[in-house]
Amino acid sequence: MRESTHEPHAPRRAERHPLPDFCSLPVIFALLVVGALTVTVMWLAPNNSHGWRGFSVSMLFACWLALVIGVALCKLRPVLQRLPGNLPYAGVWLVMVLIVAGSSALVHWMDQAMQMEMLRDSTGDFARNNTLIAALLGAAMLRYFYLLGQWQTRLAAVSQAQVAALQARIRPHFLFNSMNTVAALVRVDPAAAERTVEDLSELFRAALGEHSTRDGTLGEELGLVDRYLDIEQLRLGERLRVQRQLDDLPADYPLPRLLLQPLVENAVRHGIQPLREGGEVILRGHCVREGIVIEIDNPLATQPTPAGHGHGLDNVRQRVAYRYGARARVSAGPEGERFVVRLQLPGLADARTDR
Repeated sequence: MRESTHEPHAPRRAERHPLPDFCSLPVIFALLVVGALTVTVMWLAPNNSHGWRGFSVSMLFACWLALVIGVALCKLRPVLQRLPGNLPYAGVWLVMVLIVAGSSALVHWMDQAMQMEMLRDSTGDFARNNTLIAALLGAAMLRYFYLLGQWQTRLAAVSQAQVAALQARIRPHFLFNSMNTVAALVRVDPAAAERTVEDLSELFRAALGEHSTRDGTLGEELGLVDRYLDIEQLRLGERLRVQRQLDDLPADYPLPRLLLQPLVENAVRHGIQPLREGGEVILRGHCVREGIVIEIDNPLATQPTPAGHGHGLDNVRQRVAYRYGARARVSAGPEGERFVVRLQLPGLADARTDR
């Protein structure tokens, strides 16, 4: 009887939960807002005897505490993140409580040393009350950050799965059309068929490679588009004319793989192929203040093809929305006697931000 390779009693690896980026402005702003709201609520309490002066000093103390906590957690995050399981969050909570307790004792001592007489409680009572408030608010904030981190992790996993599924739907469509082109060329021009197979090998290497779910560059994507158009040029001959106006685009712009090629394929299939006289596909691109604009322009067929123009357009919209968010837009529709697909993508610095 073959022994099992599994170890049923092996201890499970502790699940790690990433801490929020305490160096980021949103987290620092959240700490400041929570501190300010706490001071305001306490000042508005019916039994509060402090005037505007007390409110101002308390607000200054709360904002100073929030900044000290934010800076301390920003510096300690790499150390705390190495703790197993949920201990990183426990460590953050402990650091917050200790900072508030120590700072409260220090402020009370300064109030007495400078004879300001702003604090009527004893040092122990003042530090204890502030520590309890910080412990409760810190636990609530960390719970919020924990749930937010879990939601973002799940969203990223779902989005990556959607990208993989979208690319999986693009690949067979591209593969079948390309193989039909090769089959047609073998009978007419074997030498051209051989060159086409070489182009296809490069295209498949990019489309089916192990890193296909990661970003490529605009230069690489335009190279794939050129290879595809070379293949279609052999099949359609003089019926396919291509005009490129892409000199101003940055070649190193990060772009999801196989984003433009399906759009160009649609332009050929639905704009050139149905026309007996053929037509011109125009690839335009230029930089604007907000980023870059890429257009795929083809003639409108007199009679729509059975599949309809825009096959794969929804996939492109979803991929662009996931990769660039609300900063990017994809529009498509007739403009006069032409059909234009327009991609408006954010600037190079924003495009490099990982989602």
